[in-house]
Amino acid sequence: MHNSPVSRRRMLSLIAGSAIVMPAVLTAGRAHAEQNKAIRDALKYQDSPMKGQQCSGCMQFVPGKTPKDRGGCKVIAGDTEISPQGWCTAWVAAPAK
Repeated sequence: MHNSPVSRRRMLSLIAGSAIVMPAVLTAGRAHAEQNKAIRDALKYQDSPMKGQQCSGCMQFVPGKTPKDRGGCKVIAGDTEISPQGWCTAWVAAPAK
């Protein structure tokens, strides 16, 4: 069996590739966060309930791992920081179970 170590040329190529890709990944993440902030602002999202309405009782809410964990929202795609006690103008009562 022949074990061949990674050549220096291959290693430098991987490092250079990573240096090019990482800023793009980080920028995309920031752009997504800014988009979510804009949508949250437009929907007047807040981390506290409004007049007895809260995200955990909304049909748009996607629960987190536990009932107290933050979850997602079908209206704000990709946002996983929605409080179960939060509220926004997109609130629609979830069907009774």
